[in-house]
Amino acid sequence: MTILEDARGVIAQEPICDACVGRPFADRSFGLTNAERGKALRVSLALADDEPYEPGEETCWVCEGRCAEFEGWANRAANELSRIEFATYQVGTRVTPLIEENEKLLREDAGLDPEAGELFKSEFNREVGKRVGAKLDAEVDFERPDVVALLDLESERVDIQINPAFVYGRYRKLERGIPQTEWPCRECGGSGYRDGEACEYCDGAGYMYEDSVEELVAPAIREAMDGADATFHGAGREDVDARMLGEGRPFVVEVTNPRTRSPDVAALRAEINDRADGRVEVRDFALATYEMVERVKELAASKTYRAEVEFAEPVSAADLDDALDDLRGATIHQDTPERVSHRRADLTRTREVYGIDAETASDGPHREAAIEVHGEGGLYIKELLHGDGGRTEPSLAGLLEVGVEVRALDVTGVEGEEETFADPAYLREDASGPE
Repeated sequence: MTILEDARGVIAQEPICDACVGRPFADRSFGLTNAERGKALRVSLALADDEPYEPGEETCWVCEGRCAEFEGWANRAANELSRIEFATYQVGTRVTPLIEENEKLLREDAGLDPEAGELFKSEFNREVGKRVGAKLDAEVDFERPDVVALLDLESERVDIQINPAFVYGRYRKLERGIPQTEWPCRECGGSGYRDGEACEYCDGAGYMYEDSVEELVAPAIREAMDGADATFHGAGREDVDARMLGEGRPFVVEVTNPRTRSPDVAALRAEINDRADGRVEVRDFALATYEMVERVKELAASKTYRAEVEFAEPVSAADLDDALDDLRGATIHQDTPERVSHRRADLTRTREVYGIDAETASDGPHREAAIEVHGEGGLYIKELLHGDGGRTEPSLAGLLEVGVEVRALDVTGVEGEEETFADPAYLREDASGPE
């Protein structure tokens, strides 16, 4: 059948508006709106049948007159969105069950494929969406928009969904005894109470430590973006008693329901550093994308550490050098350390030692040394040095056959990610780069 013959079967189901006439044929002609397409079909049939063109005036039974409401819904959506800062948007529509059923009946009764052309929902999204974009000078994004305007035709509401915003940075932890994220008390589950009384384990605080890097960084970002909540994502983590020095550890803060998406990152960085008062320092701030979160969480960069160690017995310079030679470039087999076995599966992991050296105060014998280790991501450094009762093989203690105590540990470098984190694919288009 020709398009005009098919159109005759649709138009016969009056009262029907031009948009609902044109919609089943959206995939058979291009460059027109459905309303323009429907009107053209009416005119063409009128000419072919030598009949006057008489557009209907009654309310369309298919869309219930909704195709005449594009502009009104666009105004309502634009009004709601104008209260929020955003650059990209999308429009979605919740269609009434009756309109969905009417769509099926129209095609059925006209003898058309049930999936022919375009569905009402798609047309409503597009026609309202392009009007919203024009009113607010915004760009549509079908992948990951800043905001989504949800048009609920049944409840006559416009609901705004604000997608998360992201800030990338690096932190340096300059004081020991600060965890990366909040650490709820294991005894009271974070409530601060046990058996109706203040938990003795955490002194009723609910947390094992008063502050965390997360608490010193994330709240200021949430406030600056006027968001509901903020989640801290770090590229790995150091031990609570270890400092994070050097260039710092990459992180992303994810802010939910942000009403502001473009804070002054330089001012925000200065505010966080001021609040942290020398305990934590942030740098390299930039507005980021969702992809940056995935990159940070999946990062397997190598790390460099500096450990202050004490030997249970004096160690000769030759023995220490031999042990370091054996560890340099070695593959290390590590069972899950005793200290984290309560929260991690008991597995055997293999990790590489890329480099290891020692600084000592004299030519020996030595009771103390500063050990610098460059290792694969996930290598447990303390256990590499003290052996963890044989759960790490080989280890410095095992090779020396002398007890090794790690008195202090610092992370001095997180290597291998610099070029990736500067990649524009992970930064917002309006970001000027790390600040």
